Order: sequence, then C-alpha cells, then structure tokens
Amino acid sequence: LSAPMKNLFPLLFFAATFLTAAAHRIDPLFLHAIIGTESTYRASALSHAGARGLMQIMPGTGARFGVAQDALYDPATNIETGARLLKSLQKRYGKDFDLILAAYNAGEGAVARYGNQIPPYRETQDYVVKVMARYAALRGGAAR
Repeated sequence: LSAPMKNLFPLLFFAATFLTAAAHRIDPLFLHAIIGTESTYRASALSHAGARGLMQIMPGTGARFGVAQDALYDPATNIETGARLLKSLQKRYGKDFDLILAAYNAGEGAVARYGNQIPPYRETQDYVVKVMARYAALRGGAAR
C-alpha cells in the first residue's frame, strides 16, 4: 500500500471496531491499540505461533468462542472474537489492563502461574508496554 493508503487503512475497520466495542462495552481505542500492535491492521496476518487476523487470535481461542479457524481472517469475526476474549479476561482481572493484556498475549495460565502478575517473558512485558503506550497516544495522552 502507498503511504497515504496505509494511513487510511485503519479507517476501513472503524465501523466493525466501533460496533463491536459498543456491543461489548469496550473502549474502541483499546481495540485499536491491540489491533495496531498485533497486526498493524493486516487482516491476513499469521504469526509464527499460528495466531490469525487483525487481533491475532489463536485457533484454540477461536474454537473456545465457536469460531472456525478460517473465519479468523474475516475482520469483523476476528474483532468480535478478540472483544469476547477481552471481556472474559476483564471478568477475571477486573480493570487491571496490564493483566488483561498479559493474559491476552501469554495466556491466562501463564498469568496464573506467576501469581496473577505479568509473566517474566520479555515479549509479554514489551507487549503490555507497547499496547498501553499506543492506547495512551490514541486517547491523546502520554504513556504512563
């Protein structure tokens, strides 16, 4: 994509993100922070671990929410599945965004193994910082 198109690309997912965020009572900017960090808005993204789509949903996570593996490449389905996962994590960790993000990245089991703390994995620690910084920037504030 050309530079101007790359800047507009997130707008293509604005409606799906906004509607899903409203349905699940999640700040749409939080979803955008995760999408930007996870896939840089590439709906066809596939990680080395097998995570798929905009919000990099693992097939097992998709199955947990009744979503077929191939459907995870559909932007609206991927955002919906990611939002459902975030809501389930919020029920478990309350409003602790750091733990929600750590569990989103490393898994709930990893967070539990480390006493409901961010696991000592460099990737997960960096991920939490990156998403929260992007979220702060989207909200027009400084990172913490």
